[in-house]
Amino acid sequence: MWVLFHPFKAKKAEIISKEAYRVADSIKNSPLLDGDASGGQIDAFRHAFWMARLRQTIGEKAARSLGKAHEKENYRTYRKNKLEDGTIPDKIATTMDLFNNEVGIYLGKNKNKAAKTGLIYKVINAIHSGKLKVIKKDNNGNFLTCNNIIISKESLKGKWKNNKCLVNSNYKK
Repeated sequence: MWVLFHPFKAKKAEIISKEAYRVADSIKNSPLLDGDASGGQIDAFRHAFWMARLRQTIGEKAARSLGKAHEKENYRTYRKNKLEDGTIPDKIATTMDLFNNEVGIYLGKNKNKAAKTGLIYKVINAIHSGKLKVIKKDNNGNFLTCNNIIISKESLKGKWKNNKCLVNSNYKK
């Protein structure tokens, strides 16, 4: 629906979306972040960078509106039992994404589009200083409760609400 109401901004947003995936994908293979694109620092980076670039390109209000529309679509994706970035979306992932989107919108307040590299490092620094959110996992990639109890994959199937735990992005496993 967002695209129908914002056709001109939608084209720019599509370009920025592809850029955010490309940049996050290249950082995934570097030692800068944890390499986790599903609930980890790469996921947090992608959302924050995406929103920062959208704010610079289409404005704060439109960026926020698109971010919220995207997360509403995640619930529809969950209801259809489809994957988003390798996992079925859930409430905690949506909460994480919305939080990181807001941080990205804040980080993108400078309209200097030429400073894309600087923006990348701004987002990485925000992650390292714990300003974004990630989902708590152990070293084997198992989701954990806030009390460090492993959540079985079976118990997560078909559940929008679960016991996953959001932590600051500088959380050490």
